[in-house]
Amino acid sequence: MKKLIGVAVAAVTLLAGTEAAATNYSLWIHGKNGNTTQAGNYNDFSYWGPSSTAAGVNKKAVNWNGTQRIGGENYRVRDALDCFCTGENWCYIAAHSAGNLQIGYALSLYGGSARYKKNAVPNSSGVCGNTDGTTQTGWNIKWVDIASGAGGGSELADVGEWAVGDPLVSDLVTTTARAMYNHNTTRNLWFYMFAGAKGTVYSGILPGQDDEAVSYHSTGGVSGSSGSSQCNPGDWFCGGTLNTGTAACSDGKAKWSYHTVQLRDDGEAYNHYANGNWGGIVSKVREDMVNYAR
Repeated sequence: MKKLIGVAVAAVTLLAGTEAAATNYSLWIHGKNGNTTQAGNYNDFSYWGPSSTAAGVNKKAVNWNGTQRIGGENYRVRDALDCFCTGENWCYIAAHSAGNLQIGYALSLYGGSARYKKNAVPNSSGVCGNTDGTTQTGWNIKWVDIASGAGGGSELADVGEWAVGDPLVSDLVTTTARAMYNHNTTRNLWFYMFAGAKGTVYSGILPGQDDEAVSYHSTGGVSGSSGSSQCNPGDWFCGGTLNTGTAACSDGKAKWSYHTVQLRDDGEAYNHYANGNWGGIVSKVREDMVNYAR
């Protein structure tokens, strides 16, 4: 699907002519952390791994305080989108875990708003200057890759397993995360979901298949006001099978609009964590960005 989209975009660009000078960027939005990244520094990839590692064209790290609530920190994401995804410039988005909530929140609540066209030259706070003072509606984004998305929350937050005082944990409660914004409103952008299944430690808390932090109902973009038990084909004692693509789960639970499962971890090989070396399910999103974010 992505290759076809890329061809279509290229054709439109050639026909339009006005986008010939456009620059493409790859934005990486991290998830929950101990506020160890430098907000506003688009070159700080410490959450992900070595900054020298290929991760898509003109990669930029979108850093925010990963201990705080989504609504209070979302301006950091919008600053990055304004900087690199307006005017003649276009973006590919990669997000991990709670970064799914950040990009979903930005698109649903602000993706239809007027945005000043920016010059892609950030100051020390991560804010870019205006180009000609004109605006556009929303941002120029080609598609969104999601590694172990927490858009549907995690039962670890529900039961207080994350025993810390971070305000973000309250946003990760499954019912809260799902009610935070309209997950169907993606501004017609595809969310490609990469769902890991190498879960062991919390298998008794997280329903269905999980990657030690988030279950398939969330990482697979399954709709509903609360979580559900979804698994790989042939697994017993599950509510349903998480089908790939846009198809509903075998128990009839549909995915959110414009959400498609790009990778279901049938081999149970990928856990939740990047481990400072682009590891776990993040490794598969990085591979996808290298191949298609150009």
